[in-house]
Amino acid sequence: MAVMPHTRIVKPPTERAPLPHLADHATTCATFSWATARALLDGLPDGAGLNIAYEAVDRHVQHGRGDRVALRWTGKGGQRRDLSYDDLARETSRFAHGLQALGVQPGERVFVLMGRLPELYVAVLGAFKARCVVTPLFSAFGPEPIATRCEMGDARVLVTTPELYLRKVQGLRTRLPGLTHVMLVGEVPEALAGEPGLHRWTDVMDGQPHAFTIGPTDPESMALLHFTSGTTGRPKGVIHAHAAVLAHMVTGRYALDLHEDDVFWCTADPGWVTGTSYGIIAPLCNGVTNVVVEAEFDAQTWYEVLERERVTVWYTAPTAIRMMMKLGAEALQGRDLSALRFMASVGEPLNPEGVLWGLQAFGLPFHDNWWQTETGGIMIANYAAMDINPGSMGKPLPGIAAAIVHRTEAGVQVVEAPDEEGELALKAPWPSMMRGYLHEDERYRKCFVDGWYLTGDLARRDAEGYYWFVGRADDVIKSAGHLIGPFEVESALMEHPAVAEAGVIGKPDPTVGEVVKAFVALKPGFEPGEALRRELLGHARKRLGAAVAPKEIDFRANLPKTRSGKIMRRLLKARELGLPEGDLSTLESDEK
Repeated sequence: MAVMPHTRIVKPPTERAPLPHLADHATTCATFSWATARALLDGLPDGAGLNIAYEAVDRHVQHGRGDRVALRWTGKGGQRRDLSYDDLARETSRFAHGLQALGVQPGERVFVLMGRLPELYVAVLGAFKARCVVTPLFSAFGPEPIATRCEMGDARVLVTTPELYLRKVQGLRTRLPGLTHVMLVGEVPEALAGEPGLHRWTDVMDGQPHAFTIGPTDPESMALLHFTSGTTGRPKGVIHAHAAVLAHMVTGRYALDLHEDDVFWCTADPGWVTGTSYGIIAPLCNGVTNVVVEAEFDAQTWYEVLERERVTVWYTAPTAIRMMMKLGAEALQGRDLSALRFMASVGEPLNPEGVLWGLQAFGLPFHDNWWQTETGGIMIANYAAMDINPGSMGKPLPGIAAAIVHRTEAGVQVVEAPDEEGELALKAPWPSMMRGYLHEDERYRKCFVDGWYLTGDLARRDAEGYYWFVGRADDVIKSAGHLIGPFEVESALMEHPAVAEAGVIGKPDPTVGEVVKAFVALKPGFEPGEALRRELLGHARKRLGAAVAPKEIDFRANLPKTRSGKIMRRLLKARELGLPEGDLSTLESDEK
């Protein structure tokens, strides 16, 4: 294939930065081992194992750093709250005791559904202390995605707010008999008083001891259950173990160049894996001050946060970068962002223009990196000390062996030639590698061939060892950094009495990467029209939430399907975008 040249950025400006942790990529990769890196963590006292919360919080208190600010929170209304590592240790201990007082056992599932409030972070880390399994949910989800994930994950405890409970959860309780306890953060309306299993957050926390002894924790025991969408069926439940904390620690140091005196801001919501791995665990393990902003994206608000909090390391998403680019660098005039020394991006490939715009607007480039929910942490990155080829994902992290492979009947064939496209593969294992798909052992096994984890992403590696994203090998839609499974959207649309069939694709969008577009075939007696289109859009938003629901709907008399009855999404997408239709040998029915 032809490789488009891009402007090379030779070692980004370093006058604002300390000596990078990863100063020489080749040397560090040659000498690195995960066994040696384990010395960066303490482990539980008396050899009792490895627990994420201990490494993220209590360890710093034990080393005399408890007075350092751990969380610096700004609310939507301008409220501010600081929690030191001492504060966080006490609050998470109280929550762990509260879980025990309710009879919640190690290994049981604690789901968290709320905006970026301090209590979210306390609940996640406190549940780790209690050796429960944590599942953060995106607060913008509609009732159906919430119910599906709670059913699949066997939710025992849900931490949410009264407003979210009333709008999205209360009507689901009959579907979730295993959901024994719901904790409400905030003022609880009298109408909810006495509802079985409901607890005020304050009632759970009040009177609990400020110290908690974490029980023995097997590093391989389940700590996190993240849900990520697939192209068919229900979402996949991705299992991660406490051992993943080593990769969070190392990638925070090497990929994001975190130092203890940094003020770090990851803009991702903890309802998505980035917001958990790099909005909670990695920064706290590295002892930094972690900035948390409750409000959603607004460029001027974000610039104010960067300036006011003296943010030094900033981790954000291409969607936000493109939205800032629309406003132009002029919007930054008069801002003192001299503290900012490193900027990184993740969620989808960052176009070269975004990398270069960082130089224009901030005097620093954005450093793109690549990973997946399944990998648990950053696998490939542009590092602080390395030259950047804008548009590239960068190079593999120390301890990570990557390759471009072709699948064959005999297994996989590693591609040696540069710039040849193939599937991106990672040599297993590594500490944050998923330990399974919940209740789907066969699906998990199929991800690994000849000792390689096959990512499902297409890529190429150039002659210098930089990796370049080409595309996804499946139909999963990537919108604003969120992975959206077409099946979930199609299922919600088909709940409407007018809909007979639905097919969903991702349509390229310059701002969010892809928007969700649905093609709908109606049942007899219903006629397509603008009124019905608006009704279906509203129905989907109510069921799925604005982040997942389609933005466009087209009506079709029939949808293209295979002989086995599967809707051919690739054909819908090809026709929408004017692309070659490819092999139609399995096509059963069609109506353009």
